[in-house]
Amino acid sequence: MLVNLEQEAAQFAAVHKRREAVSRRAVGLWLAAVACLILLMVMVGGATRLTESGLSMVDWRPVTGFVPPLSEAAWLAEFEKYRASPEYQQVNAGMSLEAFKSIYHWEFWHRNLGRFIGLAFALPLLVFLVRRSIPKPLTPRLVLLLILGGGQGALGWFMVQSGLVDEPAVSHYRLAAHLSLALILFSAVFWTALDLLTPAPQAQASGRIRSLGWAFLSLLALQIVYGAFVAGLDAGYAYNTWPDMSGYAVPPETFAGETLVDRLFNGIPTVQFLHRILAYCVCAAALYLAVTLPKRMTDKAGAALAVLLLAAVIGQALIGIFTLLNAVPVWLGTMHQGWAVVVLAVTLALLHRMKQRRVWAV
Repeated sequence: MLVNLEQEAAQFAAVHKRREAVSRRAVGLWLAAVACLILLMVMVGGATRLTESGLSMVDWRPVTGFVPPLSEAAWLAEFEKYRASPEYQQVNAGMSLEAFKSIYHWEFWHRNLGRFIGLAFALPLLVFLVRRSIPKPLTPRLVLLLILGGGQGALGWFMVQSGLVDEPAVSHYRLAAHLSLALILFSAVFWTALDLLTPAPQAQASGRIRSLGWAFLSLLALQIVYGAFVAGLDAGYAYNTWPDMSGYAVPPETFAGETLVDRLFNGIPTVQFLHRILAYCVCAAALYLAVTLPKRMTDKAGAALAVLLLAAVIGQALIGIFTLLNAVPVWLGTMHQGWAVVVLAVTLALLHRMKQRRVWAV
């Protein structure tokens, strides 16, 4: 009798463990899909900016704004709002209704993709919580990400507002903040998916190697922020030569500006120059990791990720160079922004392989 009870208990535990593993995998795949949607959102956002469509919608209706203009009268009403904006009056005076529709659609679908991502996160989260499929330690993190996702929409409107008053250009600081929050959300969602879908590494990296990995992530983050500054200031349309900058290693204009802070954050020559220098630093750091990690990590997957990171960084550098040489065509600029997220994802996967223990007991 006792033996039978022990066997039943063991069978119950095995079934429970299998169900738990299935639930973890389902939640992990859902989060991986959300991360892919955020990547798509970043690319659509880049295309919206490059097509100069971001200021075509001059109001924000987070609940009712998912419905497009459905009649000619509705389109004319939207166009009339736009005609009162600084962008129309200073840049696009005389624009036709058909031309307005083309830029309106980019911004409209950019906003609706944001709404779709919110639903793709919120509704499955509710279902998984009801079914108790999410490990309890992860619940606060996922709820916080849901709140931050809503904040991202508000931050996007805050960014757009800066271009609806006086100057028809959004603040490059707000643009950088908007992109940074998107990548923070991507990183948190992707990292959590890795927690659920991948086993703990068999052999961890040393503390020094992990520090190098986190230092690389910090350098990459700084480079991405400066990339947002380049985009916000339209600095990519200046100095469209490489490796020189219109015949100079360092253009004389780099040192023009009232203060050092003004040059570092607002000067087009300085911002593009620093973006180039940071790119060289990122490439050198990726090369160092690709050479060093395979020698010091017994974890083959981690070593392979270090090499993959170098390949991704070189690819991003080449895309950036071709984007610059061709004066930032929409498709190349969009690819450049999207590939930055790919580099970030490989970096996070490498760091995940390096960690000693899971932060959350999932």
